[in-house]
Amino acid sequence: MTENTAKLTLGDQTLDLPVVVGTEDERAVDVSALRARTGYITLDPGFRSTGSCRSAVTFIDGEKGILRYRGYPIEQLAEATSFPEVAWLLIWGELPTESQLLHFRSLLTKHEMIHEGLRKHYEGFPTNAEPMAVLSAMINACSCYHPDTMQLESEGTFESAAARLLSKVRTIAAAAYKKSVGQPVIYPNPNFTYCKNFLHMMFSEPYATYEAPPEVVAALRLFLILHADHEQNCSTSTVRMVASSGANLFASAAAGVCALWGWRHGGANVQVIEMLNVMRKGGISAESYLERVKRKEVKLMGFGHRVYKNYDPRARILQKACGDLLRVMKIDDPLLDLARRVEEIALSDDYFVSRNLYPNVDFYSGIILRAIGIPTNMFTVMFSIGRMPGWIAHFKEVLDHQEEGIARPRQVYTGPAQRDFVPMAERHRLAGPKSETST
Repeated sequence: MTENTAKLTLGDQTLDLPVVVGTEDERAVDVSALRARTGYITLDPGFRSTGSCRSAVTFIDGEKGILRYRGYPIEQLAEATSFPEVAWLLIWGELPTESQLLHFRSLLTKHEMIHEGLRKHYEGFPTNAEPMAVLSAMINACSCYHPDTMQLESEGTFESAAARLLSKVRTIAAAAYKKSVGQPVIYPNPNFTYCKNFLHMMFSEPYATYEAPPEVVAALRLFLILHADHEQNCSTSTVRMVASSGANLFASAAAGVCALWGWRHGGANVQVIEMLNVMRKGGISAESYLERVKRKEVKLMGFGHRVYKNYDPRARILQKACGDLLRVMKIDDPLLDLARRVEEIALSDDYFVSRNLYPNVDFYSGIILRAIGIPTNMFTVMFSIGRMPGWIAHFKEVLDHQEEGIARPRQVYTGPAQRDFVPMAERHRLAGPKSETST
């Protein structure tokens, strides 16, 4: 480290501010004492240049296209691990031993059922309810049936709560889908793996058990692993902020679901499918559509990323997996052909390359989910299931550093200066004729 302070000059006052250096040589100016020492705060709308915490969970280098969970390259984890193994790594910081993984898998199996009373809550939702609304509500309600999740003072209690949430979220999600299509809810099968069990609950019927082909299970495993964490995005930051208040794990995760629900965040892969469908149904070629993009007549969905200024490493993995899955399953999906043509043209066009508009993870994930049989309105729910280990890991970091207190950003107030209260009889006279409204 070549420097340990940064100088800030405010009028005739000069302050030395600590420089914090991360393990990958990331540098940050620590302004946590700025207001106390000067009365000033920093202003950074959207938090584009603000570090909200120190975290040991995930590292991203957007310029180089690097993503690592706890130091392990995403390419290696995608190749060699299971989803529960990655979940353990993210939450507890190290790859599990054989006995630790067996223990964790047993906890996932133990907690895969949801309380029968909780199942009745589904009756209160209309069949066309947004799945993300149902998911958030049911995760929150789940904590009512497990009051021990409200007190996470011991490692054993946290482990149980984490396993419950990670296991039950797939059961809750599959039940929400079944209710939306008017089918009976399917119970989990304790003999199936995490991904295979979810597919069983999604697609089995009372008279016909669905046992997913290995290729489908592998594709879902890959999807979940690649979505398991992604540093301080909107939903993860939401989970951390809610956790800082002392809220329990289920409430914090439910808040994360609500943040992920937004079209700017978790809904992006749905927009990719919608874009490709518009092209296919309208007979619009990839060349023609991209020319319209350059004229700013339409948007190119699934390209570009707020962090990555290079090819999203998750997109590289999914690109190959997508082609392999459709080939093995002998699925002829015209949307994949369109997607490949769009990518081919965009990556050879300086307009897109110069603007760092490379495919991101959402560009191919929707096609994989379509091939698996997941309906479009469940795409963001799938994202939530995948992101759950990361949310739990970040919740644990907040829990382990309670001395940092509740998150409480400041603001720069831009409203009216102090003014005196105006009695009702005088407001019409002061406001003038424009104040008249119909009642």
